[in-house]
Amino acid sequence: MTKPVGAACNLDCRYCYYLEKEKLYPTGTGLRMAPALLEEYIRQYITSQDVPEISFAWQGGEPTLLGVDYFRQVVELQKKHANGERISNALQTNGVLLDDDWCEFFTTNNFLIGLSIDGPRELHDRYRVDKAGKSSFDRVMHGLEFLKKHNTEFNTLTVVNRANSQQPLAVYRFLKEIGSKYLQFIPLVERKPDAGAKEHALDFSEPPLAGKWSPSEPVTAWSVESRQYGKFLVKIFDEWIRQDVGKVFVQLFDSALGSWMGVGASLCVFAETCGTALVLEHNGDLYACDHYVYPRYKLGNLLNQTLGEMVSSPEQRKFGMEKKTTLPKYCRTCEVRFACNGECPKHRFLRTIDGEPGLNYLCAGYKRFFNHIDQPMRAMAELVGRGQPAALIMGRG
Repeated sequence: MTKPVGAACNLDCRYCYYLEKEKLYPTGTGLRMAPALLEEYIRQYITSQDVPEISFAWQGGEPTLLGVDYFRQVVELQKKHANGERISNALQTNGVLLDDDWCEFFTTNNFLIGLSIDGPRELHDRYRVDKAGKSSFDRVMHGLEFLKKHNTEFNTLTVVNRANSQQPLAVYRFLKEIGSKYLQFIPLVERKPDAGAKEHALDFSEPPLAGKWSPSEPVTAWSVESRQYGKFLVKIFDEWIRQDVGKVFVQLFDSALGSWMGVGASLCVFAETCGTALVLEHNGDLYACDHYVYPRYKLGNLLNQTLGEMVSSPEQRKFGMEKKTTLPKYCRTCEVRFACNGECPKHRFLRTIDGEPGLNYLCAGYKRFFNHIDQPMRAMAELVGRGQPAALIMGRG
């Protein structure tokens, strides 16, 4: 994941965990990846991989602040260094700056666009506001119209928070109404600042150290409640399984089907180990994960070390393996461990009923959800295993 504009953004979403990352860099350094660094990154990223398709993911902050010409340069640099490899691009945006020029470029160059939207107006505007604290909904919807006008491929990313988690079907039906066929739901869990965060003048607590217990700070008022998140997923799944299989694709449901089919989860949060979803900052700093952009998790800088060296470093391998090795016994013996694997280590700041540290804050919600979907997932896995479409499940009573 590449942050060519760092944490710079034209919105001021109240729950955003990344806006504060500007505080980690000296004032005046400029939150923009320089041309020479951009080219070196693209070159190394392409040459370090041996896969059928090399995928670039551009995020922020808000990457469209760089202007469309910046990404025209990105595409030219990718062509220059492709060496016959197939290249794809995905870009996550709040949609506010999208226009004809942007979307014509996206479509021409086959960019997949992730559009951040949290539901209908009243739910979206609860937290996703601009620098003046005003609504962003109409501007996001205006941007969406440009995506549709130019037939730009897009999906929607919805942050599930304390407010919209209470209205799962309103959120789901709204996303379908605006034409989204590919949905991502990201649970919002942030803790108030602990001593480590305060040391760096940050607003949210650092993730807990793997295998170590530190007193848990309360979650923020906008964080989703665990059991409610489970209810949110169950409600949407029940409607999806009745009428939308094969028509609407929910990333979490697709990942779960992979687990039930025995091929593993496609989402890193549900994988047995992690460490492959690193994030590159605008100045070349590489961190272990998007949620771990804190000084202790910095692996190095692209100007001094190669991507390959940092990705395969002992520190990063240890970081990835600790997701598995620090799993508490309560999780290791859980009936849905194969689908959950303790979820993201960032959220493991509770104690189990036996007093062992490392329980995921969202455990109760995930246990409810994964147990609830067991039978239909088994049925869909069986259908797919026989070479039949999973959508046939909708005709089964």
